[in-house]
Amino acid sequence: MWLCGGMLLALLCLSGCHREMDPVAFHDSGYPQKLSDWHVVEARDGVLQLNDGVVPYELNTPLFTDYAHKLRTIWMPKGVSAKYNPTDTFDFPVGTIISKTFFYPLPTGEARNATDLARTYDTSRDFAGPGQGLKLAHVHLVETRLLVRRQDGWVAIPYVWNADQTDAVLARTGDVQALTLVSDSGARENFNYVVPDQSQCVSCHAHDWTTRALQPIGPKARHLNRDYRYADGDENELAHLMRVGYLTGAPAPADAPRNANWMDKHAPLDARARAYLDINCGHCHNPQGAANTTGLTLDIATPEDHHIGICKPPTAAGQGTGDHYFDIVPGHPDDSILPYRLSSATPGTMMPELGRSTVHQEGVALIKAWIASLPGECVVLH
Repeated sequence: MWLCGGMLLALLCLSGCHREMDPVAFHDSGYPQKLSDWHVVEARDGVLQLNDGVVPYELNTPLFTDYAHKLRTIWMPKGVSAKYNPTDTFDFPVGTIISKTFFYPLPTGEARNATDLARTYDTSRDFAGPGQGLKLAHVHLVETRLLVRRQDGWVAIPYVWNADQTDAVLARTGDVQALTLVSDSGARENFNYVVPDQSQCVSCHAHDWTTRALQPIGPKARHLNRDYRYADGDENELAHLMRVGYLTGAPAPADAPRNANWMDKHAPLDARARAYLDINCGHCHNPQGAANTTGLTLDIATPEDHHIGICKPPTAAGQGTGDHYFDIVPGHPDDSILPYRLSSATPGTMMPELGRSTVHQEGVALIKAWIASLPGECVVLH
């Protein structure tokens, strides 16, 4: 009886704390000074809590950002929903708020410096429970980015968390923070975490570089077609969004496209590498994107031929090529421009140009293994 009573008391306390949060506030204009002005997620009672109706989600293969972990959420006003699209970003209604909180787990065990953060893929200590928010004693919050669907289109609004981890403040001009990553082996890497300024968001989020109108990147069928551990149990994310009324027109998950998890060693190497390039590079390297003049197309639909870089010379020579002749040389990753640029953290050479200050070692290893597995050869014409 004591155990049941204790559990009931804990649930009542959690419910009582949750009711104290004001309803989500959609601001149809302007730039509120604090993240808490939106009431989407708030730091309360040791947890970064999700408000009522705020739905968390993950991607099959996420975008790499300096080994940061991410809490992604979607909220919509009552009575509206997004329209399913099998290939592109869903058509979200006015009033939608998509949030992405970037954070790092804190190192465990030995003494650490104030700027030390764990470089790990382990998320077991991050969350307060299934479908719940982040356990603040175990993580360090860096920034929360909002994508807000207003009448005239999407607006990106960045917020940076304060030192006390109590709220995040508007940072339209971006921010730079000196941090240190500590690996599981104890190896340390100092780097500058860069929060992009508001104008830089268009570099990745412009679906069409002609209009430069912003679009979300992650909420596509192929990225969301996966299970998530919600508070009431595991469920496919597309099915869950349909059930809660946030999505209409989606087929059964088995009939929807699905990208591979880049870390899933049971998935084919080709599927893992293509999923990695799709989410990290495809939003720019496509016929309408910011990198459309390169002739290099890296989204998931591109056939594995000249368009994806196989035996394709670069459109411009110089620092970014590393004196290599082709974007991808089948069987020879060290002779290929693509992994050369992924392996760099030097401005003017590195790709992507924004969004990271470190090299994603495991991601580079994946792309190199994939290129090594490709058949064929390139001919250099003099």
